Amino acid sequence: MNTGTGNSNPNSGNSGNGDIGDIGDTSGVGDIVLEQPARGRLITADERELPVPAMLRYVAADPLAVHLDFPAEVSLDRTSVTWTFGRALLDDGLRSPSGGGDVHIWPCGENRTVLEFHSPFGLALLRFETAALRRFLLRTYAVVPEGQEDLDEAVDRGLTALFGSV
Repeated sequence: MNTGTGNSNPNSGNSGNGDIGDIGDTSGVGDIVLEQPARGRLITADERELPVPAMLRYVAADPLAVHLDFPAEVSLDRTSVTWTFGRALLDDGLRSPSGGGDVHIWPCGENRTVLEFHSPFGLALLRFETAALRRFLLRTYAVVPEGQEDLDEAVDRGLTALFGSV
């Protein structure tokens, strides 16, 4: 699997055990990083399924996005890979076929969800347990509820990333 948008995997402010604990005062919510291990199954061209470890990641400072990190050992070029896509896309894709461009998500029966990633290097189809994806999504909403994302801050960060200190 040689797809994605980079190789970032920052240290988590969470133990990764699935419990975000008491959020309490959310004034420092931008510092919260959620991580949840996920076991995917890569569906090959000959319809075999290979286990693929992954890490679901949510950074409250980037409230509209979720990240799916893959370790270097599952990449063709032996570098870690991160796919970043909209939290709303994941939410929609758990219920019905959703997506466009490089990322598509759809339910596969009652208990599984397929994530399809397109890159210049090819296509990857991965199947995950729906319950694990839904649990992760609910944890993100516990940190930053839907509709309460601070878009001004997100836009400022994006513009700074694009233009630097110009």
